[in-house]
Parts: sequence; C-alpha cells; structure tokens
Amino acid sequence: MAYESSSYGGGYDDSYEERPELRYGRDAEQQEPDYDTNFVPDAVQSFVVYLYRYIREKNVYEILQMYELNFQKLSERMFKQSPWPAAEAIAPYVDNDHVFCLLYRELWFRHVYARLTPTITQRMDSWDNYCSLFQIILHGNVNMQLPNQWLWDMIDEFIYQFQSFCQYRAKLKTKTEQELALLREYADVWNVYGVLNYLQALIEKSNIIQILEDDKDGGTNFTAQNGYDFQGGGSNVLKVLGYFSIVGLLRVHCLLGDYYCGLKCLLPIDIHQPGVYSNVVGCQITTVYYYVFANLMLRRYVEAIKACNQILLIIHKTKQDHQASSQFQQILKKNEQLYALLAICLSLCPQGKLVDETVNSQLREKQGEKMLRMQRNDEAVFDELFSFACPKFITPSPPNYDELVNYNQATVEVVSFRSAAAATSFQH
Repeated sequence: MAYESSSYGGGYDDSYEERPELRYGRDAEQQEPDYDTNFVPDAVQSFVVYLYRYIREKNVYEILQMYELNFQKLSERMFKQSPWPAAEAIAPYVDNDHVFCLLYRELWFRHVYARLTPTITQRMDSWDNYCSLFQIILHGNVNMQLPNQWLWDMIDEFIYQFQSFCQYRAKLKTKTEQELALLREYADVWNVYGVLNYLQALIEKSNIIQILEDDKDGGTNFTAQNGYDFQGGGSNVLKVLGYFSIVGLLRVHCLLGDYYCGLKCLLPIDIHQPGVYSNVVGCQITTVYYYVFANLMLRRYVEAIKACNQILLIIHKTKQDHQASSQFQQILKKNEQLYALLAICLSLCPQGKLVDETVNSQLREKQGEKMLRMQRNDEAVFDELFSFACPKFITPSPPNYDELVNYNQATVEVVSFRSAAAATSFQH
C-alpha cells in the first residue's frame, strides 16, 4: 500500500552537515540568541559521551535511564528557556557519528517544541532530520537496540509535529512575507503524503505485519521478547518503529477524519490482548483513545464502550506509578477525554452493564449531570463534551497563500458532534 507521493521526502548524506539549520535561511523575526549554541557544558559532554557509549554497547537499560531521567533533569536544570547545544557542537565528543547526531537532533527539536516556540526554520529542519533518520533506518544498516519508549516517542512526536505544522501553516494573518515565501517554496515539508508514506514504509520494510501473524502461530517471539533482539544480537529499531507506525497510521487517519481506514490499519494489533503497545503506557493510551474515537464516529458504540472501560480501568490502577513521568499530565488529560467519550457513548447507547463499577463510579462523579442532560437530547452538552474530547483535526492541504486570512482550523476542531457524525455516516 502506498499513498500518492513521488518520494518519501529526500535522501541522506553519510557525512554530517555543517549548520543544517541554514538550509531554509533565517526567520525574519528571529533574533540572535542570547545563548551560545556552540558551548557545551561539562554535564552535557558527559551526557552525550555516556549515551553514545551505551548505544554502541546496546545497553538498553542504561539508555532508558539516560533518555527518561537524565535528559529531563538536565533540561529542567540547564535548558528551561533555551535549546540544548547544537548537534555540531557535541559531534566531536561522539566521534562525529552521523546516526547519533540525528538521534540527538531528534531530542533537540523535541525539547524546542516542548519548552519553546519553534520557528519556521526549526519546523522545517526537524522535518529534514526525520527524513534523514528514517531514510537511514529504512535503507541503511542500523545495528542498535533502543528502548521501546524512545521509539514510540519518535513516532508520536513525528505525528505531533506534523499536526502542529498544519495548524501553524493555516494561520496566515500572522505570517511575514519571508515566512510565506518559505512556505510556498518548500511545499513538500510536512506534506501529508510524505508523513503517511514514511509510516507505511516503516511498516512494509520491517515486515511487521507478517511477524505479528507468525507470532500468533508461535513462529516468532516478537511479543514475548517485547520487540527486542537480545539473544540474536540484532536490532529492534526497524521492527519496533514499524509496529508503532501501525498506531501512527490510525492516529493520522483519525486526524484526517477517515475513521474506517484508521481502524483497518490497526487490524494487525489486537488491542484486547497484551502486546508490545501495552508495555509503553503512552502508546497504549493513545492507541485505545483513537480506537474508541474512531468507533464512536462510526457509531460502533458497544465496541467503543468496551475499549473505553478497559483502558480507564488500567489508568485507574496504574496512574500513580507514572507520577514522576514527564507524560503524567498527558495521561491525566487523556483520562478525562476518555471519560467524556464514554459519557457520549452511554448516552447514545445505554449499555451500563459493560462498564466496571469502579469506572462507573468515576463517570457519575465526573459526567453524571451532563449525561442526564444528554439523555434529554441537549445538543449543547454533546457539542461541549465532543469539543473537549475529540482530537485536534487537521486540514492537510496547504492554504492559498495569496489570501491572507486565517483558515479557521478551530472550526474543524470544535465542529458539533451531530454534524461530525453525519459527515462520517455520509462517507461510509
């Protein structure tokens, strides 16, 4: 399966580029920073040296500690309001390793998106970095074992940045002439076909669908080994990225409003059984959230209720274990959105017997009054909960840059529940 596109987004060069951030020029509004991106503090030197060593040694446990704990601690302590040192600055400490520098830049851009406001050149450079990294993984010989958490975050962030770019691009009134010129010239950057094709390419190249089929018959140990290849000494990177890309396709298709195609893409993963996805909490919650939402929009209310009940029970039992995680707030937000979706489903399809008493008690506490109003057909409450619980939909095609008006992305996001359901019914 391929999506309409002439390419995946460009090739890569084995040599690490000098100053790749200058490819798209500088933003007109971007001032010279009040920090030196070429200065590498001792703590960062130590961080990259040890992370590089552990990656070369395939020491997954230590890589995970560096990735989940040390990176967050250093970010909080030293880079709250500034980027990390540039990849060119840390490259000499890691033997100028091209792949490591691409991985470092993936973290660098993720930090910018999380704590700062990315400029247009940073958005475009991040796309280039993902293209280079995915091209090496798809066509090179990447012999690494990376933590599943990092690999999931890579796919998750890739889609988030695509979503963010679509929303950024739609707000034309705030754009300078230089920004509009860049958007016109580099129309292939964060192109929807490029995003879909990378996800599809990772699935096909990894052969993950066949691996999961063989897994069911006992032919492989992919699930039993949680996607890792410790005994064979190989790499888990392509296989696990391919696996998480299945979830990625579900998410992208839901953002585009194609719920049937999204659920079809997810078929290789049985969300009612434990799997690699369920060992990464962010992936598990994201998978079930979009599965529930797609089923709701296709009016498969019973299936949506069952899946919603299942994940809400899991979150209730385990959320305290993730209080120290950087994703804790996101877990809490998804928890509230799932309760809102469950309230909508039960109001349209009263199947209380499918809901565990623990979940039902929380639901009555959170949404009891609104459910009574929805049962009286109060459309305003349906719209309120739907607007809160739905994902931030995107318009994938670029706007007309000659018309300096804001293409109202928010209209897509807060479209009424009734009209959204009617549109889905019309399509399918």
